[in-house]
Amino acid sequence: MDMKADPNQFSSYDPSYDPLVSSGPGRGMDYAPTYWAATAGTPPPDDGPIAGDVDVDVAIIGGGYTGLTSAIFLAQEHGIKATVLEANRVSWGCSSRNGGQAQNASGRLSRSQWIARWGVDTALKMHAEIGDGFETFKNLIRSGNIDCDPQTGGHLYIAHRAAAMKKLEAEAKVLADVFNYKTEMMDADAVRRRYVNEAEAAGAMHEPDGIGVHPLKLAYGYLKMARAAGAAVHPSSPVIGWETRNGIHYLKTPGGTVRARAVGIATGAYTAPGLHPSLKNRYFPVLSNSIVTAPMTAQQIEACNFITREVITDTRTLRFYYRKLPDNRVQIGSRSAITGRDASNPRHLQVLIDGLHRKFPALKGIPIDYSWWGWVDVSHDMMPRIFQPDPQQTVYYALGYGGNGVMYSAQAGRRLAQLIAGKGGGLDLPIFTSALPGEIFAPFRRIGQRMLYHWYYMRDEHL
Repeated sequence: MDMKADPNQFSSYDPSYDPLVSSGPGRGMDYAPTYWAATAGTPPPDDGPIAGDVDVDVAIIGGGYTGLTSAIFLAQEHGIKATVLEANRVSWGCSSRNGGQAQNASGRLSRSQWIARWGVDTALKMHAEIGDGFETFKNLIRSGNIDCDPQTGGHLYIAHRAAAMKKLEAEAKVLADVFNYKTEMMDADAVRRRYVNEAEAAGAMHEPDGIGVHPLKLAYGYLKMARAAGAAVHPSSPVIGWETRNGIHYLKTPGGTVRARAVGIATGAYTAPGLHPSLKNRYFPVLSNSIVTAPMTAQQIEACNFITREVITDTRTLRFYYRKLPDNRVQIGSRSAITGRDASNPRHLQVLIDGLHRKFPALKGIPIDYSWWGWVDVSHDMMPRIFQPDPQQTVYYALGYGGNGVMYSAQAGRRLAQLIAGKGGGLDLPIFTSALPGEIFAPFRRIGQRMLYHWYYMRDEHL
């Protein structure tokens, strides 16, 4: 049953939501006040909240990129019609709050770090998996005719200090010599002439793969595709209780119980505490802030020589990610507060404004039209997992992208669908064959996070 999203049916957005403190992600909350929500247009129809008990083959918990693409591939490749349960609005979490940067990556580790962890052979297979994921992502946009304002051309990885160029040069050599992946190194003058007059740039590495998208338009496209393939998508339907009896999962929602033969968890950093025992202390939600400026004037664009529309990141550990949007605004984001309670503190907004001004002095004084934040799911070993934690239970999850999920979530949804359909026998990479690692010090993780942020700042800016 098609149901148009009625703005009046949703409760107000909670800016202090914190996945480690809040009892759950809420029910029927509106989108965060993002530029994306303001410009995505009318939401497509969905199937409305769960209203009564229902039996399904597969339930997917989480209506973001991963949950929706999993439903798409379950239908397209395995003939299974899934039921997607979303606590709030469709793609209410990270899928509508990210920077829209689709890069040739997943998780937080570089290719050279893959080699150090797993060896060359596994690293080469991982590289092939990520490349295949990029094709999956592009094919979804193409086949679904998703109008998500794609900005193609690649990814510009800017060295924010001269010392960072050595690291980029070493990584470029590994990419070329081991993975046959050709990048281009350039000095500061070339960056400023050919791409953008970024005042901090000491040089850059240009990767050929990178696409900027409108995150919520992308999600809306996935929603249309999932429902056209036969999936049901139910917003305002949080899972508030879960029992498993005789191989059937009883997922309690406010509107009724969903009885499912298999369950896929795709809740990202918005995973409710206690949702399932397999996830206890196995992910680390961190906040990321983002702002979008007013449209730049012709004079400001010229002063910044903002030629490129490609996605850009810098080499800080607490990196800045930024780009020029199709309407000539600048979006820039970075890491933020430690807790949800502190997220609205103006000093976190000021970090982004100061970063914008350092990079683009000509934009001092430009109005900030949008400001928001959202939670990112980081795994304790910095790599995602698409995994069945217990072979005796039909429960699966796809989590831990660490801020690189815009692209890889499509492939993760495809792999999650394979596992659920019982076709995951060939998935032999570590991200498919091992659980998200636990952390015995998880109750104290935010104390460590504060210390790490101070250390990262010192290393990024002074050492």
